[in-house]
Amino acid sequence: MRAIAIQCAPGADKQANIAQLEELIARAAGDRRPALVSLPEMWSCLGASREHKLVQSETLPPAASGPAYRFLQQTARRLGIVLHGGSIGEREGDTLYNTTLVFGPDGAELARYRKIHLFDATTPGGQGYRESSLFGAGSALATCRIGAPGAELTLGLSICYDLRFPELYAGLRAAGADVIVVPSAFTVETGQAHWEILLRARAIETQCWIVAAATTGTHHDGAGRPRATYGHSLICDPWGRVAAAAGTSEAAIEAVIDTGQIAEVRAAMNLAGSREARKQGLVF
Repeated sequence: MRAIAIQCAPGADKQANIAQLEELIARAAGDRRPALVSLPEMWSCLGASREHKLVQSETLPPAASGPAYRFLQQTARRLGIVLHGGSIGEREGDTLYNTTLVFGPDGAELARYRKIHLFDATTPGGQGYRESSLFGAGSALATCRIGAPGAELTLGLSICYDLRFPELYAGLRAAGADVIVVPSAFTVETGQAHWEILLRARAIETQCWIVAAATTGTHHDGAGRPRATYGHSLICDPWGRVAAAAGTSEAAIEAVIDTGQIAEVRAAMNLAGSREARKQGLVF
C-alpha cells in the first residue's frame, strides 16, 4: 500500500486552503497511484479568532455538509483513494471540534475522530497556547478498515497533541491498528525538540506504521500574533525507522506500507502478548 503525506502552509481562508490542497493532491497523486493520502491538522482554517473559526467550520453529516467535507469526499472518489482528511473545524451548536475524517475510494465516510487531548501549554520560549479555549474535546478512539480485500489494514486516528499520550496509542494498537495517522500543526519550538522522537517512539511502542502529515509556514492567531509551524512531515515503519521525511517547504512524501514487515516485527518482539500476560498477573 503506497501512502502519501501532504505538507502545506494553510491560513485562515478555507476556500484558498481548499484550492491549495486540490493542487497539491493532484500533483502528488497524479502518477504515483497511492492507496492512502493523508493531510495535516486544521488545514481548512489555521489561525484567526474563535469567531472566524466558527464561521469557517462545518456542521457534518447527517445534519449537513460543507465545502471542506465535500472536497474531501469528492477527491477520494475522483482519485479512487482512501483520503485521510487531516482535520477540519467541526461545529456542533456553539461548540467547535478539531475533527478528522476518512473517506474511502467510493467517497463513503469510513471514520470520524474528535481530538481528545487539547494543546494547553506554554513553551520554554514563552509562547502560550490554549486550545481548550477554542475547541471541545473528543472522548472516543476511532479506527477503520482500509485497503483491498485480502490486504486490508486497520487505520488508527489521532491528532497532533495526542502524540504525547502513549496510552491513546496503546488503545489504538489494542483496537487492531496497523497504521496510525498523526495530522499535526506542531510549533517550531516543540517540533525541534520532540517531533521526530515522539513519532518514532509511538511507532516502536505500537509496532505500527506512523504517517504524520504536518503544516508548515507562518499564520496569525486571533490576537494577530505570528505563529510558525514546524513542518517536517514524517513516515516511519514499525521498527521506528524513518521511511520518508519532509523539510519546511510544501511537500508530498511517500512510502510503501509493507504489511509483511508489520507481522515480522510483531512476531519477533511480541509486545502485545507481553501486555496481555501482564494484565493476567503473570509478569511484573
